Amino acid sequence: MSLPFDGAISAFHDQDAPQALRDAIARAEKGDVLDPSYPYSERMARKPYEKELERLQIELVKMQAWAKETGARVVVVFEGRDAAGKGGTIKRFRENLNPRGARVVALSKPSDTEKGQWYFQRYVAQMPTAGEIVFFDRSWYNRGVLEHVFGFCTPEERERFFAQVTEFEAMLVQDGVHLVKFWLNVGRAEQLRRFLDRESDPLKQWKLSWIDVEGLKKWDAYSEAIAETLDRSEHAAAPWTVIRSDDKRRARLAAIRTVLSGLDYDQKTEKALGQADPGIVGGPELWADRGHG
Repeated sequence: MSLPFDGAISAFHDQDAPQALRDAIARAEKGDVLDPSYPYSERMARKPYEKELERLQIELVKMQAWAKETGARVVVVFEGRDAAGKGGTIKRFRENLNPRGARVVALSKPSDTEKGQWYFQRYVAQMPTAGEIVFFDRSWYNRGVLEHVFGFCTPEERERFFAQVTEFEAMLVQDGVHLVKFWLNVGRAEQLRRFLDRESDPLKQWKLSWIDVEGLKKWDAYSEAIAETLDRSEHAAAPWTVIRSDDKRRARLAAIRTVLSGLDYDQKTEKALGQADPGIVGGPELWADRGHG
């Protein structure tokens, strides 16, 4: 079986990855969490995870009915390193929702026309109408991190982005949009393990891109860009929620719980929401202190 990008991910693992990463992957058993700073050594067991997920998904259905009835507009932004679990988390949000009122926006690189527009313009076009929930699988924050790391924008363009982003988001919130911003963060060894899994699985290879391959070599540059972006775009109208996603199951639950906790929807069952785990979810300080990998 041929490997995508001529096996570049395996080659990185074998030749360029720090020895500590290779050792962590080699000795790990299925279900082990690789990052020693993560508060749990093993991923959440399936049965309690599925039980809790079902309770939260029932609450999501209630929330969507409330949004439709009241005309609420909900935007959930998912950012994070490659393979941090953004798509899988969005999938669990939407599993039991009416797709007509809950859509995913995952924009490809801008067209020539879009390149000539105001940077935020193509994102504005994707904002929800009354009663709609929109999940952004990556967002305008590409300019703060990915475009900067790969040189796809100029320093001046990035500075203009930072000068405008908090005001842009504040205007959305002032207009009544419920905006939630997630940064999903995964440790370096776990990221590489997930990439290796994608590389070897024909059903997952489509998830890989040239950016993923090249990004493996740019961990430190990403870290610097993430730290700056979180710091410069944190504001009261739209604060960041950082979720450590080394365990996808705990991360998914934390994300759903965060969105539901912030909305005053009808027939809300507080007991079903449970309590936030401060070792898994927090503000930018969680990334800075323990979640940066």
